[in-house]
Amino acid sequence: MAHRLFVAALAAAMTIMALMSSAAAETLSWQHVPVPPQVRPQAGLNEAVAFGPDRAWAVGADAVGREAPGFPLVLRWDGTAWQRQGLPGIGWQGELLSIAATSPTVVWAVGRDSAGGAHLLRYDGKSWNETRPPRGVLLTKVVAGGGETWLIGSRDGAQALLRWDGRIWQDVPVPPGAVYGLHILAADDVWAAGDTGSGAVVSHWNGEAWQQTIVDGFPRSAVSSVLAVSPTEVWAGGTAGFVGGPPGRPIPPLLVRFDGQAWSRVTVPTDFGSISSLSPSTSGALAWVSVARSQKWGPPGSSPPFVPGPDFLAWNGQSFTEYSEPAVAGEGDSRVLRLAPVPGTATVWSVGRADGPEGTFAPRILRFG
Repeated sequence: MAHRLFVAALAAAMTIMALMSSAAAETLSWQHVPVPPQVRPQAGLNEAVAFGPDRAWAVGADAVGREAPGFPLVLRWDGTAWQRQGLPGIGWQGELLSIAATSPTVVWAVGRDSAGGAHLLRYDGKSWNETRPPRGVLLTKVVAGGGETWLIGSRDGAQALLRWDGRIWQDVPVPPGAVYGLHILAADDVWAAGDTGSGAVVSHWNGEAWQQTIVDGFPRSAVSSVLAVSPTEVWAGGTAGFVGGPPGRPIPPLLVRFDGQAWSRVTVPTDFGSISSLSPSTSGALAWVSVARSQKWGPPGSSPPFVPGPDFLAWNGQSFTEYSEPAVAGEGDSRVLRLAPVPGTATVWSVGRADGPEGTFAPRILRFG
């Protein structure tokens, strides 16, 4: 009898604990994380990369005034707070656009100065140093994955892709149209998101040639982020173009999914905005979708006709859960939401820039988990 009572009590306790854990999980939300006090209010962040709970980087620009070009900005997360990192010997004005890494001691960042010149920085585990960028290439993005590092840019007005072979940057053939984002699984397994005159496209590189597919043929549609989960599951996000419509109408978001046979459009719980980032879970499956400038149609007859939509969408394999970014005193909503998952955890960072007072902007860092 005593044994049965003990088992019943234990089962009840475990049920209560499970309910408490479930309730705690449901109350998780995105939290605002402050930037270092040395960073000026007119700063902005463009991208981040994380290696673990106590190691992450974010890059952008630290402005000196509303119209000034500012200076390249690098922040580092030490597990407790974000710290500004010094860039000795780097005195040009401009900003860092993108960051990626193959390991904590091989981190790349690309930037552009106020005169339009390209810059390429590398972190070796001790310090950041400027390295020579590929000749004649205007860099826009660096992407790493599968032990590979690639650059996206342009040369003489034409798209350029380059791959680091361990010694030099080598040109890679470019698919038709424009490339805005990459997901690199291996040297012979690369997915590219972009557009052509025919609409939004996703291309796959097998080491020898690109195979390109129109994933949305509506005019002016484009995808900028792509996430390859498996050969039978690939996601891409961006904006769905349109022709006409009421003045000031924002652009609808575009999320598409490949099932191994065909691409299909996925319905998202917001009417307007741009899908700016896709983030994987620890297993590599889609976990998060960020939607910049998210809006929904308001109730009939409402003025203005739009209401705020979800900024983040959590995917559980079957449906989305909507999340909004937290309100920050003296600031508006984020203009940019770039996701950076923390490997081995359910935590994810979002960095960007938010609306500031009187038409200014401010750096924004958010964290979930």
